[in-house]
Amino acid sequence: MTELKSPASEKRKFALWISKETIEKAKESYKDDNCSSASEFIEKAILFYLGYLSSQENQDYLAQVIPSTVKGIVDESANRMGRLLFKMAVEMAVSENILAAVCEVDQQELKRLRGQCVQEIKRTNGMLSFEGALSWQRDD
Repeated sequence: MTELKSPASEKRKFALWISKETIEKAKESYKDDNCSSASEFIEKAILFYLGYLSSQENQDYLAQVIPSTVKGIVDESANRMGRLLFKMAVEMAVSENILAAVCEVDQQELKRLRGQCVQEIKRTNGMLSFEGALSWQRDD
């Protein structure tokens, strides 16, 4: 019985113009790649190179898509943080105005307090709490 081959697996013979050094290298190396012939080795090399070209196209596409995606995420995060900082600044302005209305602090005392606050912020690396401020004021 003769076996029918599908068109995809059918082998074709054709003329191949290749340098003598390259064909010699293929003949020397095909066994190292578990190929049965130099022709099989060359076919695998061609398929490998086609896969490489395809991956380069995908890599080029990803190189364009990833930065724009990351930029969108960073921009949205920056917008969100900006809105939160604005809300916090409004609340802080309200609190400061209430305190200014009920407290009798002169300019000299305010200047001294500001200097102490700068030092405290530096010392605590910006980590503040009401409890810390209360104990700081009571120690003064």
